[in-house]
Amino acid sequence: MATVELTKDNFDQTVSESPFVLIDFWAGWCRPCLQFAPVYEKASEAHPDLVFAKVDTEAQQELAAAFQITSIPTLMIVRDQVAIFAQPGALPEAALTDIIGQARALDMDEVRAKIAASQQGGQEGAAGSAGTTEA
Repeated sequence: MATVELTKDNFDQTVSESPFVLIDFWAGWCRPCLQFAPVYEKASEAHPDLVFAKVDTEAQQELAAAFQITSIPTLMIVRDQVAIFAQPGALPEAALTDIIGQARALDMDEVRAKIAASQQGGQEGAAGSAGTTEA
């Protein structure tokens, strides 16, 4: 499958309609980005069931800012609308293959439960500290 160019106009739809999206944040002037591009493209051919997308950080500065991209290339993986991985740096082929395998193996119900628990814990902590200041 060819990579999909993500923009602020199609980002939400692509991520919401696709259960597994890899996103390469890159720029045309970035030498490591250009070196990573063929590795990323080859992985997209090896995993046709996944969506491989690219965000040109120069053309899509709002998207790059929204995801706090400060170093490129940055690879992000979104599964079931949850960002489960983000790492800057050009990855070698073997490392990218390994990360895809690990991301596939994740139990997303468990991931969502951990997110819910951490959010709940943060709310309880805030409520608990508010309660103690009133006493």
